[in-house]
Amino acid sequence: MFGLDDQSDKKDTHGDLDQGHGDNASTIDDNSSAHSNTSVDTHSSTGSTSGNQQDLIDIKQQALHQLTPLVDQLEQSPEEKFKTTMMLLQATDDSSFVKAAYEAARAIEDEKARAQALLDVVNEINYFTQQKNHS
Repeated sequence: MFGLDDQSDKKDTHGDLDQGHGDNASTIDDNSSAHSNTSVDTHSSTGSTSGNQQDLIDIKQQALHQLTPLVDQLEQSPEEKFKTTMMLLQATDDSSFVKAAYEAARAIEDEKARAQALLDVVNEINYFTQQKNHS
């Protein structure tokens, strides 16, 4: 529903929606790869790239704020619910989503997919605990 897919080969670039906190994290493909592969920057000629980027960040934050209470109303398979929860966790950097991601991972029926999801949860926990240890 949100264009989610598992791209475990992405590197760690915290805070970017299309890349997870850990190397094995489930991530989303929101067509941002198509944008990042484009060599032409149509906004650079106007000098408003940073303004446009800030607008996008503001819209993202507002959408996440509005989406969070509605997520439970979505009719999703356990895998979709897990991926959506991981997207929210990574996009918001909010560790309170870890428990919901863990519960969604446990509900995945396919053992291989469940194992990967549980690894992703562990990677997220490692991210948050290492972040606190380095602060």
